Amino acid sequence: MPRYPDLHALGQVERDIATWPPLVFAGEARALKRALGEVCNGQGFLLQGGDCAESFAEHSGNNIRDYFRVILQMAVVLTFGASASVVKVGRIAGQFAKPRSSDTETRGDVTLPAYRGDIVNGIDFSAAARRPDPERIKMAYRQSAATLNLLRAYAQGGYANLENVHKWMLEFVADSPQAAQYQEVADRITEAIIFMRAIGITARTHNQLRQTRFYTSHESLLLGYEEALTRVDPETGDWYATSGHMLWIGDRTRDPDHAHVEYCRGIGNPLGLKCGPGMDPGTLVRLTGILNPDNEPGRLTLVTRFGHERIGEHLPGLIRAVRAAGRHVVWSCDPMHGNTLNDRGYKTRPFEHILKEVEQFFAIHEAEGTYPGGIHIEMTGQNVTECTGGARALSSDGLSDRYHTHCDPRLNAEQAVELAFLMVRLMKPGAARNARMDQDRPQAFS
Repeated sequence: MPRYPDLHALGQVERDIATWPPLVFAGEARALKRALGEVCNGQGFLLQGGDCAESFAEHSGNNIRDYFRVILQMAVVLTFGASASVVKVGRIAGQFAKPRSSDTETRGDVTLPAYRGDIVNGIDFSAAARRPDPERIKMAYRQSAATLNLLRAYAQGGYANLENVHKWMLEFVADSPQAAQYQEVADRITEAIIFMRAIGITARTHNQLRQTRFYTSHESLLLGYEEALTRVDPETGDWYATSGHMLWIGDRTRDPDHAHVEYCRGIGNPLGLKCGPGMDPGTLVRLTGILNPDNEPGRLTLVTRFGHERIGEHLPGLIRAVRAAGRHVVWSCDPMHGNTLNDRGYKTRPFEHILKEVEQFFAIHEAEGTYPGGIHIEMTGQNVTECTGGARALSSDGLSDRYHTHCDPRLNAEQAVELAFLMVRLMKPGAARNARMDQDRPQAFS
């Protein structure tokens, strides 16, 4: 938790926000929980993605539109290619706070407070910027409200109309190596829409063709902000976080006896729990009982984040422990956080390492007889150069071209859509196991 120099000012900001309108409604959170309950039962797939950390500087209508368009592209590829309904959840409209392993950052002879996200302080390395400022909390609320307003308009106002599937292609994706694959999917969807139109099923008569459900999520880290936006639902009398539809607990703040778990267990929203290499099976089972005491499908999503070299060591034991305890959970793969490395002074994530962890995630679940229910990625709709590899084989030399992240490296739009196509292949029975066997098989010299 950040250390604010003026606790009186912080308290006043939190009291002000406690009187402001909710950002989301309890009924929306319950709808997401029902959708995740279907994923838990093997009848859908969770697509969760967005910025590592939202920034005040990059907040614009065009950026939000491009991000939403990539999510739609990924969802269409997954839905059509894998015949699975896709639950779309963004890391957006609230993902401003970042955990830090150290309270300070040192550059040369200067030591300043660590950057903790725009909701707390600024990224510039100066004493003024790094001073935690409670007024930033108000700015984060306002930006979240504006972002949510635009996302709702896109989701419900016709932009998500499947008849526009060809228009969702971003310019820098249109000439990418996988553009032909997307074009083929779009053409097949268009053919299906033409057929449905011929028998009287159109976007005008069926909302499912022109609207979509989109939900928001963020890490429940800044507890004063979360508490100020926690409200009683008049329909049920239960408490809900109204800062976002889904909140998750990070790998650094998941101690069963600490404040973040205590807060999250008391709200009715669907929850996520990050599980890193330090998570032991006994602690995980205990946490599932605390956070989901009624064992409700859709209430708890376990987001595993090990890295491609360690997932095989850790994931099977967690799966077996949760299954033996009879706990209903959604298993989701975060292939980003465990695959971060430093390359020539830039934090980056090789696309091939991300893909390897995803492949192993699917293969392990197939071997264990459990359902791989989702993916959790850091991505953007912008043409950034932050993760190496992918269809265009972005090299280390290109990282500096458009490296814009405020924190961790993100997949760009092209890499995100490419990952969706690769997951379609993995979602077919036996495909992930065969992919892993192909990797392990010695390759002949050419």
